[in-house]
Amino acid sequence: GDEGIAVANYAKEHPDKTFVNGTSGAQDTTLDVRAPNFFRYHTDGAQWSAGLGDYAYNELGWRTAAVIGDDYSFPYTSLAGFIAEFCAVGGDVTKRVWPPLNEKDYSSYISQIPEDVDGLMVAVGGTGLLSFIKQYEQQRGKIDTKKMMGNLFWDDPLVLKEIGDSLVGGIVSGETAADSTEAAAEAYVKEIEAAYPEIAPLASSVFVYNYYTAMEALLMGLEQVDGDISGGQKALQDALASVEVDGAYGHITLDENRQAISDNYVKQIVRDTS
Repeated sequence: GDEGIAVANYAKEHPDKTFVNGTSGAQDTTLDVRAPNFFRYHTDGAQWSAGLGDYAYNELGWRTAAVIGDDYSFPYTSLAGFIAEFCAVGGDVTKRVWPPLNEKDYSSYISQIPEDVDGLMVAVGGTGLLSFIKQYEQQRGKIDTKKMMGNLFWDDPLVLKEIGDSLVGGIVSGETAADSTEAAAEAYVKEIEAAYPEIAPLASSVFVYNYYTAMEALLMGLEQVDGDISGGQKALQDALASVEVDGAYGHITLDENRQAISDNYVKQIVRDTS
């Protein structure tokens, strides 16, 4: 998240170069910095949380909630998406907890989470999530997935494999749907299997999908200008601003900030019975 913001600011200093975001998801990158030569063909962290606040309030019956996330720009964005929606429909977020990025011992931060709230929204990511879940269960017992939900890291295939059964039943949201049977999704998975068989099980991870869509969009823009990047790459940048991608998990267009607009999914983690 922080790196994406830094690169977007760097892009402003180099208008004759074109920058396409990989998977950095901080909202400020496109909403605040808005470099005209910086393009993001995936939705941001706040968009990835769309649906969770409403689900927590109307389906799980939460009226109060706490949130916890790593102390840097991406979790701020991710949790902001949840908080804005949850509070808009009538909920109240009473506590925000921010452990440092790459924290190993979450015990003191878990102790800050109030026990009298209806639910907890978790935006701790990567290997930190593995440590957080383990330590949470050691301190407070088995996770009740009706009282805890998470951002897109919860159902990332690699992370979920390491966590095991603790999050089964949990609600999560994000831009991909690993069990989609839509033709576009199945075709995408087959392409990944053919080109990169070793990472095929991770096809629905944002760390695979977002780089794929970014490259698709860049290729489409280059084709429109016949590979001509002369003239300070202005023609390429104009082309990229209007590129639309028929993505595996939804059609992708850009807004006036060159930020993606696409579908988002509220999902439940279930055991694979196949």
